[in-house]
Amino acid sequence: MPRKPRTSERKLPSQERSQMTVDALVESTARILAHEGYEAANTNRIAAVAGVSIGSLYQYFPSKEALVASVIDRQNEEVMLFFRQSMEKVIDQPLKVAAHELVATMVEVHRLNPSLHRVLVEQMPRVGRLANIEAVDRQACELVRTYLAAHRDQIDVPDLDIAAFICVTIVEALTHVTIARRPDDIFSGDRSQILIDEIARLVLRYLEKPARGR
Repeated sequence: MPRKPRTSERKLPSQERSQMTVDALVESTARILAHEGYEAANTNRIAAVAGVSIGSLYQYFPSKEALVASVIDRQNEEVMLFFRQSMEKVIDQPLKVAAHELVATMVEVHRLNPSLHRVLVEQMPRVGRLANIEAVDRQACELVRTYLAAHRDQIDVPDLDIAAFICVTIVEALTHVTIARRPDDIFSGDRSQILIDEIARLVLRYLEKPARGR
């Protein structure tokens, strides 16, 4: 049975120059994954694109899988920072505004580099990062739940934990499927905005209390 490749960094950079080397390797890995695919991202190719020696690569990363895992980790950090800033921005806004911001943020994150996103989703089990994705989803649910709790009088769902989970899962699932199956015709031009509006309407109808007399 073949040994499972190490997916953690061999050592952490301790100086600015070594951090620049690590950054160059991770960015080059992301570039190759996005434009050439997973199979093209071997360590020799990554080192060449990054402009560093193969020895320098192995000084910090024991395998190609470790580099891919680092790309996933960095993307997760960026996604959560973006999402947290968006939710903080709408914490005092009405439900309709917040629902639209939630969807727009998730769609925008997936639109930044759809080809890279597709490759990373496919490789997450291989590099052992499924638990990290689950942690990101939990953080997203916590942020949405915080908003829902602050606007409890507008929400028609009794359990806020379930409500937050459903909202995050609906938006995430729809954007994932769009990226995987129909990125060109739905993520292009005005249709991207239509997608945001329709998903936001779906979330809003699920969450909000019906108007009186309806």
